[in-house]
Amino acid sequence: MQTLKRYIWLILIAGFSTVKIYGQDPHFSQFYANALYLAPSFAGAIEENRISINYRNQWPAIPGVFHTYSFSYDRYLPNFKSGVGVLATYDVAGSGDLAQTNIGLVYAYDVQLNQNWHFRPGINFKFAHIGLNYGKLVWNSQITAGGITPSVNVPPFESVSDVDFATSALFFSDRIWAGFTVDHLLKPKVSLYGDTDTRIPVKVNVFGGYQITRRGRMIRSNKYNEVLSVAGNFKYQDGFFQSDIGLYYYRDPVIFGFWYRGVPLVTSQAGDAIIALVGFKTKDIHIGYSYDFTISNLISSTGGAHEISVVYEFITTTFG
Repeated sequence: MQTLKRYIWLILIAGFSTVKIYGQDPHFSQFYANALYLAPSFAGAIEENRISINYRNQWPAIPGVFHTYSFSYDRYLPNFKSGVGVLATYDVAGSGDLAQTNIGLVYAYDVQLNQNWHFRPGINFKFAHIGLNYGKLVWNSQITAGGITPSVNVPPFESVSDVDFATSALFFSDRIWAGFTVDHLLKPKVSLYGDTDTRIPVKVNVFGGYQITRRGRMIRSNKYNEVLSVAGNFKYQDGFFQSDIGLYYYRDPVIFGFWYRGVPLVTSQAGDAIIALVGFKTKDIHIGYSYDFTISNLISSTGGAHEISVVYEFITTTFG
């Protein structure tokens, strides 16, 4: 049975080379641990240097499918009230290593609207590259027991590159934040045949949250040793909806999270997954591990999803 499942997935992946490629962007359950991927408006938001590394293993029970890696660096420039950074993502799927790489420059500007509220517009200009390793594909003629099988025409292009652009806006106060991101505004081409009509569809993210309770050791301190927050993330891309809502609980130095993906009426797959998060946070480093428990009809087939995040914050000499 496991061998049969493997062959089925190999056939599906091989099929990517003979049809137009459609799909949605990689998803991170720990989206606030990958802030620049969520919205370029978060660049420089902590007023320190920040390095973020993220890894996601989607559906590990199925051989050779989705692995996503992300790296970002950002810092705040106080003399310009700006945040700058760089964001790189690498997403690879299938035995044929169908891979998408994005490398972008990120910028955000901080506008203080009044004593309590700030507004941060942000942009991300990036280079996108998609490639496929045909040498790793298993063709139908290799797994068919007998009979005549149709020939497979290898596409004339092994990779395709283009540029892309995203913009975002973030509103926040001392305890509330809300924002949106519009990605793939340039609709970069993705066809391995060079078909200019096959492009990545525009993606829209709407997110926000609220700190329900918080306690600190010192009055008037911005550092709290206990915080309970509720947050949500809603995504739309090419006719598909996805919604996450859940709680973060931080009690120095431990972090716990519980999320539900697939809120009815605002998602294409109601009841998709339950996400559990555990981690720890110190002054300089945050480490988190989460697991997606699949609760849809795929519950017995996918093995859920594992995700690891590491965020390192450090201070250097301030420059403008």
